[in-house]
Amino acid sequence: MTSAIFNDMVEYMNDRLDAVFHALSDPTRRAMLQDLSGGERLVGELAAPFSISLAAASKHIKVLEGAGLVRREVRGRAHVCRLDAEPMHAGMEWMRHYEAFWRQRIDVLEALLLAEDAAKATDEQPTTRQETEKKR
Repeated sequence: MTSAIFNDMVEYMNDRLDAVFHALSDPTRRAMLQDLSGGERLVGELAAPFSISLAAASKHIKVLEGAGLVRREVRGRAHVCRLDAEPMHAGMEWMRHYEAFWRQRIDVLEALLLAEDAAKATDEQPTTRQETEKKR
């Protein structure tokens, strides 16, 4: 029973992460999120910078809502959207794993290059000393 609950939880987290990355994959949606980081906006205000209809803007907003990145509230006839950046945390954690992976790889590469440079310097020093002694 515990493993079934754990598997459901993992699947739920994967679905949420997939939804966040899907939502962030579109430049229009990323721009909308950036605009919302400055505060609440009406759907029309989110659509204004783009050459898209209100219906198209609403579809983008629904994708953002599905990922949990946007909360929409109806106030009278106005649809007001606000940013909820919390779901991005899972994406950041996923990327941090790979940041650590690449940092480790770069550190290994740096160590190899420094060791190679040190070996070359050691190999060149005796030759330089021999040349100096010959000139004397």
